[in-house]
Amino acid sequence: MKFGLDRLLADHALRRRLGGRRVALLAHPASVTPELTHALDALAACPEIRLTAAFGPQHGLRGDKQDNMMESPDFADPSLGIPVFSLYGTVRRPTPHMLEQFDLLLVDLQDVGCRIYTFITTLLYVLEAAARHGKTVWVLDRPNPAGRPVEGLSLRPGWESFVGAGPLPMRHGLTLGELARWFIAHYQLDVDCEIIAMENWQPAAAPGWGWPLETRSWVNPSPNAPNLSMARCYAGTVMLEGSTLSEGRGTTRPLELFGAPDLDAGALLAEMQRLAPQWLAGCSLRPCWFEPTFHKHAGKLCAGLQIHVDHPGYKHTEFRPWRLMALAFKALRRLQPDYPIWRDFPYEYEFERRAIDLINGSPLLRDWVDDSAACPADLDALAGTDERAWLTERAPYLLY
Repeated sequence: MKFGLDRLLADHALRRRLGGRRVALLAHPASVTPELTHALDALAACPEIRLTAAFGPQHGLRGDKQDNMMESPDFADPSLGIPVFSLYGTVRRPTPHMLEQFDLLLVDLQDVGCRIYTFITTLLYVLEAAARHGKTVWVLDRPNPAGRPVEGLSLRPGWESFVGAGPLPMRHGLTLGELARWFIAHYQLDVDCEIIAMENWQPAAAPGWGWPLETRSWVNPSPNAPNLSMARCYAGTVMLEGSTLSEGRGTTRPLELFGAPDLDAGALLAEMQRLAPQWLAGCSLRPCWFEPTFHKHAGKLCAGLQIHVDHPGYKHTEFRPWRLMALAFKALRRLQPDYPIWRDFPYEYEFERRAIDLINGSPLLRDWVDDSAACPADLDALAGTDERAWLTERAPYLLY
């Protein structure tokens, strides 16, 4: 198969359309060719393309920052001499000065298929800026490694943020190019945008279910996205960022496991199986011990659970990571009603609203966990309504 970048590099007719135009690139560390050449270097080698600027999202163009709320600076590329502007530094949106540097912006970002992943918010922001300033955007499409399944509550009005670009469910099932099409329609953007689609992407094909396992290397799109397993789990485990439980940052398996020093992992798993065994389908859960070297509970031995989604028993269409993590929170609340689950700290430059609510796009998930009378069927009903509505809404924007 070919990604959008591959098609551009291989198609002289496509590249010729860039002739005479000042071209910028928005990319990150996973913006690579099949030979693992970074997109910036590959495009710079094309004589038809005049690169005049580059942009980096959260974590940087080359991947320089580890955690959230760690800003990347602007700099000049040492090889090309062009300015590299940070869209996760002093600004989140392109400024007029930045927009003056180019005529056409190429967007080549590997997403992981989750609403909270900030690269899709950056995509929306550049589309809005391009619409206001008459710039052209080409989205070089890449696979959604989490595939087509949809899961989770949709973001509610008024809960938009840098981790919530719009009323999407947590697991949206779209590629970046398809998201661009939906953003343009939903926000009625008058923007010159073209999607350079992939060739032969097969999101329903095993064993990758969205990621071409046998033909493409995995490159971390962000520092704590080390493999396909993380991408599959992320729509659930990202909620741990709003909790006091470790999400495995500071270990070699971030966002695939969770725990805390005072957790009884065996009791937690038993309570999860008692409450809603159907929400644990498609994966395997293994009690484990781990000691984060940094971040939450650094240097402390944590008991927890690891979610395994890379074995023959994995069932892509049955695995529901958002429900699984919601169930873990609910089981912990049942076992220890006074456990301080929710972390109180600034999250993505939001200082008033709770992180767990920003992540979920409303307080509904937290309210369900903390309500002793609420049961799994209640959350299923809420989320199921949103999921069915989204499947209908996204249909016109599918390219594959």
